[in-house]
Amino acid sequence: MAASQQFCTFVLQEEFFGVPVEQVQEVIRYQEMTRVPLVSEVVSGLINLRGQIVTAIDLRRCLGMADRKAGELPMNVVVRTGDGPVSLLVDDIGDVIEVSENAYESTPQNMRRQQKEIVDGVYKLDGRLLLVLNTQRALETGLGRS
Repeated sequence: MAASQQFCTFVLQEEFFGVPVEQVQEVIRYQEMTRVPLVSEVVSGLINLRGQIVTAIDLRRCLGMADRKAGELPMNVVVRTGDGPVSLLVDDIGDVIEVSENAYESTPQNMRRQQKEIVDGVYKLDGRLLLVLNTQRALETGLGRS
């Protein structure tokens, strides 16, 4: 029997991404953000998560995607990092899914450079690909710490 892994899934500009479920602290709807001057363009601001200040990173900007249209509010996937929780801003939150290791493949060569930098690989699912986000590399790339 093949091993499996669970992912918290989300959508960015119609692309289907996943983060290993053990890295996810919580998923929440849009939160008001406080802008921070003179930071990387990928930092959308800071949110107050029950008294804890959390940096909100826009994954669309990390991946070189177009900004959301006016009025389209992002959702938050709050992940655990060595420096504390960080919110990843996504378009829509999906389900937690379990995938078989047999469906795993390395990152496709035709993927855009920004995606290749932060995607560990893909899982072939029925009719779509699940792009596995490396949260640490996404944060390092987005914040200029690579």
